[in-house]
Amino acid sequence: MATSAEWHEDYNKMSDASRNFSRAIKSVQEELEAVDWYNQRAEQTSDKQLKKILEHNRDEEIEHAVMALEWLRRKNKKFDEHMKTYLFTTGDILSIEEKAK
Repeated sequence: MATSAEWHEDYNKMSDASRNFSRAIKSVQEELEAVDWYNQRAEQTSDKQLKKILEHNRDEEIEHAVMALEWLRRKNKKFDEHMKTYLFTTGDILSIEEKAK
């Protein structure tokens, strides 16, 4: 059963699609937070072997985050639209928005 801390709206009134969308968003958030933690730890350790392990773990979390982002892109037209606009581009990111309009 869902707790009120996990959901801002009544869980029982939400569609499966909305619950799954929220799960994916939460997963991306958690993965990116883990990336940050591993990155900080890898930067601060003086042990070379531990640094390699932490960097490996960080990179695994990046993979997980990107997989969830791709799921979101496939399920949501706006994610798809914005990812196609901004990802894998070069130049000033803010100017891309102006060109896209």
